[in-house]
Amino acid sequence: MSSQLSAVAKNLEIVFEKTGITLSLTNEMLEQFAKFYKFLLEYNKKYNLTRLTTFEEVAVKHFVDCIYVAQITKLPERLLDLGTGAGFPGVPLKIVSPSTRIFLAEGVQKKVEFLKELREHLDLKNLDIIGRNVDPKMQYPVTGVITRAVELTNATLKNVVNCLQTGGKVLLMKTPGIDSEIDAAVKEMGHQFKLLENIDYRLGNTSHGRKLVIFEKIKISPNIN
Repeated sequence: MSSQLSAVAKNLEIVFEKTGITLSLTNEMLEQFAKFYKFLLEYNKKYNLTRLTTFEEVAVKHFVDCIYVAQITKLPERLLDLGTGAGFPGVPLKIVSPSTRIFLAEGVQKKVEFLKELREHLDLKNLDIIGRNVDPKMQYPVTGVITRAVELTNATLKNVVNCLQTGGKVLLMKTPGIDSEIDAAVKEMGHQFKLLENIDYRLGNTSHGRKLVIFEKIKISPNIN
């Protein structure tokens, strides 16, 4: 590892510790995060992938935000990242949980090309890239779906209904203050999904409040006349 990359990795380790990340991160994982950071900034000039560009912003609002999920809940074995964009949260989760099979779904072609190059650059295995948007017509069997997109909860549940196996989990990374949105989703989609968790938390000692909402796909009971 170059001295510059090593310095970035060390600084990331400090940020992770300060924000309460208790996952056991190896030197290889920290190096992958450092490579991801530098690769993201380099390609952002060309692809306009993120508006967050300072070290602190990327470290906390992208990396910490994503891997906190793995600290709060167990990840499904086959996890689809819906609308991954520049690889969030799928790539950080893949780095900290290399045994998890992760699928990155993205409909914007320039971002798909970036993700393919990123996968090779970080040498990530069992990371599939699906170059399309996820909709109700998509049938790609997975045991979990995660998204950090701004789409309404009920819209996400509708879009993943045919690719998520019965008993599979939907992990929604949200901001606090959306209980009415969740209530509406439960009312509309309660016949197909059960609300399991609604967790409010902060990213360590920062002021960034987050919410993790987890639904489970349930077996639809036949109508009894």
